[in-house]
Amino acid sequence: MTCVFGAIALAVGAAPASAKTNECDGLKTCVPVAGPWVVVPIAGGAARPHVEYELSCPSRFVVGGIDVEVSDRALDIVFLGRSGSPVNPGITTEAAAVFVATYVGSGAPAASFRPHLGCIPASGGGARVPTVVRVFPVGKPVIRRSRDVRLVASSSRVIAESCAPGERLVDSSDAVGFYTSAPPASRLVRAITLGAKTVRGRTVQVVVRVGSATRGAGAVVQVGAVCAGAT
Repeated sequence: MTCVFGAIALAVGAAPASAKTNECDGLKTCVPVAGPWVVVPIAGGAARPHVEYELSCPSRFVVGGIDVEVSDRALDIVFLGRSGSPVNPGITTEAAAVFVATYVGSGAPAASFRPHLGCIPASGGGARVPTVVRVFPVGKPVIRRSRDVRLVASSSRVIAESCAPGERLVDSSDAVGFYTSAPPASRLVRAITLGAKTVRGRTVQVVVRVGSATRGAGAVVQVGAVCAGAT
């Protein structure tokens, strides 16, 4: 698999919903963007499942800073970035960032994270404070396409995302999120069920079943397609 991995932001300290986030620190011109609380699958053992969530900047902006709030100290959060020098907005990052989260603890009834972006003008936002990064494998052989859908309580539907013509579907992802002020309670997490993903050609489909407990909780689902062969 030739995915592009980027800078790693390890979220190891739980933060309340009212905590100040630092996605715009060191940036002269910055628009903060907050995502929903994204549910992370809970499992034990050596092979832990992960969830991916893509968060985008406004039009004509690129990602200049990143921060994450977590509901549990045992959440490991990374984001995908591009290789290049210097490590910089517009080179390492693009108009969106893909967050990858894994629960590495034991016994939590539910775990979630809320991603934050600090977005700067694509033409440049001035100097910034250096950040700690890790090594980037080379290349950008894939493109990620995602679709976000607001969920309706007591409903069931199929949500799909596709690669563009000429591209090949090589991987996929799905994620549930809640636009709430605090991490979602376990009853909300249990109220949404994602069925097995079905792949048909360059399209991935997921059946989503939504319980009544999600009413008023701002529930969303994101289905992602990882596509290779883009021109």
